[in-house]
Amino acid sequence: MSDVIIRDKAEYHERTTDEMERHLSLPPWSLRQKMALTCRILAAEGHESALAGQITTRGDRPGTYWMLSFGLGFDEARASNIVLVDDDLRLLEGNGMVNPSNRFHLWIYRHRPNVNAIVHTHPPYCSALSIVGKPLVAAHMDTAMFYDDCAYLPEWPGPPIGDEEGRIIHEALGDNRAILLAHHGQLVATSTIEEAGVLAVFIERAARMQVLAESIGTIKPIKPEIAREAHDYRLKPRAVAATFYYFARRVLKQEREVLE
Repeated sequence: MSDVIIRDKAEYHERTTDEMERHLSLPPWSLRQKMALTCRILAAEGHESALAGQITTRGDRPGTYWMLSFGLGFDEARASNIVLVDDDLRLLEGNGMVNPSNRFHLWIYRHRPNVNAIVHTHPPYCSALSIVGKPLVAAHMDTAMFYDDCAYLPEWPGPPIGDEEGRIIHEALGDNRAILLAHHGQLVATSTIEEAGVLAVFIERAARMQVLAESIGTIKPIKPEIAREAHDYRLKPRAVAATFYYFARRVLKQEREVLE
């Protein structure tokens, strides 16, 4: 009988990362296709709030950004109705109206060069926490990616169509990936559209879990060192991208036109 092999946990993390890179292949979708898929994924996850909410990414040229044409719901997104705008929300490419509420996204992009994608939505459970003044609590493995990585804006500055709202929101976000906005909703700001889409799904699930947990008792916090390890594990880039691909496959089973 062979001896049981016991290794340091860091070695297993390294092996897992290597195997993810070798085995989790991803489709060669364009950025506009991935944006349209993100819209459809979030619509299927209950993030739809009529015309409210936005998904944006940086364009190839500095000071340019892709976004869904205003007037369309997330469930109507296609690669063909994603438009390109400049740093003053003037249309550069595509047909449609630029969403005026995207101005506060520009403030985040200007101050966070590592951010390439932003998702802002008004899903019900995040909104419920936001209107009673409760920050998000990350106390479960599935929501550990938000541990010490989700800010909270306690006062609503009003509809975010001006520069003052952009300043307030970007300052409250700081260096975090996510923020819960009082009387408003959620926002995630990440390096890739895949990560933004996945975090947007899971921040609403985290809020729902929190509402359910608080209805039956007091949330028990997790140990900081374990929470930080789980945070990094859940945010392994290839695992995040594979999760996005899974959500996208669910959409494409019903809605192939999204890639047009």
